[in-house]
Amino acid sequence: MAVFPSMEDFLKQCEQSGDTAYAAFRSLLERLEDPKTRPQARIFLSDLHKHVGDSDQCLQNYHFRIQDIFLEQYEGYQGRKKLTMMVIPSIFIPEDWSFTFYEGLNRHPDSIFKDRTVAELGCGNGWISIAIAEKWLPSKVYGLDINPRAVKVSWINLYLNALDEKGQLIYDSEKKTLLDRVEFYESDLLAYCRDHDIQLERIVGCIPQILNPNPDAMSKIITENASEEFLYSLSNYCALQGFVEDQFGLGLIARAVEEGISVIKPMGIMIFNMGGRPGQAVCKRLFERRGFHINKLWQTKVIQAADTDISALVEIEKNSPHRFEFFMGLSGDQPICARTAWAYGKAGGQIAHALSVYSCQLRQPNQVKKIFEFLKNGFHDVSSSLDLSFKDDSVADEKIPFLAYLAGELKGSSSFPYESPAGSKHFRNLIAGFMKIYHHIPLNSNNVVIFPSRAVAIENSLRLFSPHLAIVDEHLTRHLPRQWLTSLAIEGTENYDPSKDAITVIEAPKQSDLMVELIKKLKPQVVITGMAQFEAVTSSAFVQLLDITREIGSRLFLDISDQLELSSLPSPNGVLKYLAGTRLPSHAAILCGLVKNQVYSDLEVAFVISEEEAIFKALSKTVEVLEGNTAPIRQFYYGCLFHELLAFKLTDRRPPAERECEKAKSVEAIGFASSAISVLNDSELSISEEEKSSLIHMDVDQSFLPIPSPVRAAIFESFARQNMAESEIDVTPSIKQFIESNYGFPTDNSTEFVYTDFSQALFNRLILCCIQEGGTFCFPAGSNGNYVSAAKFLKANIISIPTDSASGFKLTEKLLDGALDTVSKPWVYISGPTINPSGLLYSNKEMENILTACAKFGARVVIDTSFSGLEFDLGGWGGWDLGATLSKLTSSGNSSFSVSLLGGLSLQILSGVLKFGFLVLNHPYLVNAFYSFPGLSKPHSTVKYAIKKLLGLNEQKAKDLTDAVADQTRKLKSRSQRMKETLEKCGWEVLQPYGGVSMMAKPSAYLNKAVKIKRTADDDVQNATTYEVKLDDSNIREAIVKSTGLCINSGLWTGIPGYSRFTFALEESDFERALDCIIKFKDIVSK
Repeated sequence: MAVFPSMEDFLKQCEQSGDTAYAAFRSLLERLEDPKTRPQARIFLSDLHKHVGDSDQCLQNYHFRIQDIFLEQYEGYQGRKKLTMMVIPSIFIPEDWSFTFYEGLNRHPDSIFKDRTVAELGCGNGWISIAIAEKWLPSKVYGLDINPRAVKVSWINLYLNALDEKGQLIYDSEKKTLLDRVEFYESDLLAYCRDHDIQLERIVGCIPQILNPNPDAMSKIITENASEEFLYSLSNYCALQGFVEDQFGLGLIARAVEEGISVIKPMGIMIFNMGGRPGQAVCKRLFERRGFHINKLWQTKVIQAADTDISALVEIEKNSPHRFEFFMGLSGDQPICARTAWAYGKAGGQIAHALSVYSCQLRQPNQVKKIFEFLKNGFHDVSSSLDLSFKDDSVADEKIPFLAYLAGELKGSSSFPYESPAGSKHFRNLIAGFMKIYHHIPLNSNNVVIFPSRAVAIENSLRLFSPHLAIVDEHLTRHLPRQWLTSLAIEGTENYDPSKDAITVIEAPKQSDLMVELIKKLKPQVVITGMAQFEAVTSSAFVQLLDITREIGSRLFLDISDQLELSSLPSPNGVLKYLAGTRLPSHAAILCGLVKNQVYSDLEVAFVISEEEAIFKALSKTVEVLEGNTAPIRQFYYGCLFHELLAFKLTDRRPPAERECEKAKSVEAIGFASSAISVLNDSELSISEEEKSSLIHMDVDQSFLPIPSPVRAAIFESFARQNMAESEIDVTPSIKQFIESNYGFPTDNSTEFVYTDFSQALFNRLILCCIQEGGTFCFPAGSNGNYVSAAKFLKANIISIPTDSASGFKLTEKLLDGALDTVSKPWVYISGPTINPSGLLYSNKEMENILTACAKFGARVVIDTSFSGLEFDLGGWGGWDLGATLSKLTSSGNSSFSVSLLGGLSLQILSGVLKFGFLVLNHPYLVNAFYSFPGLSKPHSTVKYAIKKLLGLNEQKAKDLTDAVADQTRKLKSRSQRMKETLEKCGWEVLQPYGGVSMMAKPSAYLNKAVKIKRTADDDVQNATTYEVKLDDSNIREAIVKSTGLCINSGLWTGIPGYSRFTFALEESDFERALDCIIKFKDIVSK
């Protein structure tokens, strides 16, 4: 290495410019880095310091300055009294801002940095990093700065203080030097630590907080050779960071905090210097909404640097209601806004602002880390909506783990799997586990059925049994149909007519002795009641209810909603204590509505417990027929609560106690309603899976395709938000726009919009309105089989309108004329534009003809758009515009003619796990009739927020969403073609679909052929038995599922003899397996 320059030559080089001065010191750093020349280089620095002194003149003349920073003034300081530090013009020069920050650090106990791994952001010339290492003896301090010159100068200062004036290492009390403890790196905030997988225990930062008045300047590439002015501006200004805090100049700190979350250890602490210009509340919120507890260590006032341009803050004030906070000098105590401060400063006045040091620690670090890990993987835009600030710790303890769980689900699952109508298997297992661990009741998932709400569970249970007389706790009748509560048809009275299949509900007080007296006198077939709090502590009132209902043959549903506590220390519960020792009798079931969460008072899910297999299966199928399913989001939320209660518990090491069985057989209780039995036995409802089976479901109206990013973002944002305004969850304007854009469906001020999770629940309310009116529901052959089953279950008068293959089994004006001619008060169901199950499309002209025919007969038309939105083979289809047709028909046709629009959005906007159904009513009679059945479960506010957001993106044709829709449409078209080819090769006649997720085909080559199939889908050769069947509509579904594990719908479901239905919006591997199953079945039949 070249010899050292003379002092004179060195200073001459420095004198030329800031760049040449920097070059001179960079050469000196190379000598400091070399152990052989290090002592001599350090001695040169000492001589240089003595030669030029410590004055501002040196900075002006030689473009550097070496100065002492005295530390002994800080209370409790035990180390050296001063640090010697060098600065150059292109880096941040220590001033009040950084000294105040160090004062704040000193407010911490001495253990704050001892043996810790620390990073300092924006280290400047490195003095704070070196001071931390000197005073607190951390394991390692990483000084980080985006300015490459700052990093080089920091290394020089490290050697300057790690070596004495003779160039010898200085050792601390642990026999280590500053060189062992401190390192400096060029880094954009925490990029160095993130890229090198360094986990930190402490992060400290003194970061610029004013937007650069020249934003273009900040976009330059930062290099060591950039201009001094540009490099210095990095210390004073920040660029826009894409965070909501940008509006206050705090975007860079916001990014630092979020980067810090990913690299800080769970119990780590962040300490930041915060200028008080945006106001203290804004500064605090930056941390609190990201899940931090904060502690203000220190606050003072400092003079605003004269060379810092605050015009960007003036501009922000001009365009927003926010006002920044400055003071007129250090003694000013009344805040002034940025505009006033700017004017005062221009006039020569000194402006000051508050300066605070905040210490921050994550309240639930592991969960918050999961949340931000999710957000940084393509969901950064959602972070501006995130709010993890909670006044009540119990709310935080519930919501933060849920958000972490939701983030994991949305990140880890490209799609969500099929779940039984009984409810998510995972959720049912959690409920059973809670009962087992906390209340010692040995239940399993097949003892638990999930419902959307307690009201829905009660109404559906009554419809399942259809008792002539039921006694219901008066607190539980609010959502029951009006007719049930006003009927006087009680046995022994003049109004009683056993031939009329009607339900009468008598309201009763909750108190058990009064309830028992009523049961004895009235002998109801079903009793649904809760228990007073004082009676629920022991089991005596429950036993009394069990005994009296057993004696008279009543079904008992006991509601424990008020008593069940989702707590690790639940209060005594007499009912559950009884069930720990005695099996639940066959005539009794436990009902519980879950509403006791800390965050959402309106988020509900319910469950029914029965230890009778027949009841479990019947209730599961009742949910499927009447509700469709229970929204996954409801189950996610409460599932997370149960999981948190079970996660820390060990498995019970004791064997479960032996439980007593029923002591006495009951009088035979009421069975299921005849209409329910018919549907449950004969309809093609979902096939229940065995524990180890892996059925492929081509028999359900769901899409299992990947959920696009905009949908995941909307779901997460809906829960991340707090205090949503009513306008943000009002979906009606968006739905109006949606049906106008897609179908030309007219609405006005009298139009009623009704929402629920699944459109099937809305459809069933329309069935009830039809029954109430004395109408007949008309289904075209080739309709949704579940809807037809629901109409039968609810005892509606129904007819099937024949359709033919020539028209693709579509409804036509001619067919309607023939069918409706003899029908009184017809209600007509139409699936369109995409028809479920065929996948064919109704054109606008076809709909005009159909509606004209319906108007002629005064029919009430229900158009079901739930399966539309993914039309992939348009062929000049042109879409719908029903406005003109409906306007003409409603003004000139039969006054009873009306058209209601039923829909769901899972296909149209690919909402997947986000379930939302809507109904649009345009006729006053229907509105009144509909609301006489009040038990509808409404979508939660978070769902409405997400749906509104997605509908907005859909209307704006946002690229991410439109690309996802186009991609899935292409995929469905490709799959329909592959399905067609595979089915035709295997002997099926295929009806080519043009949209949607389903298609129909006829097994022409198989009908009336005998085939041997195994009784198990698992192909357990040793234990399986075989039996022979002759294939037809009644058994082809069973034959295929038993022999291959593929679930389809037969002609019994489609209503078209011989034509089966296949849904093909499966997860990729399941779709490939489904094709293999079709081929496998062909081979089985061939043998």
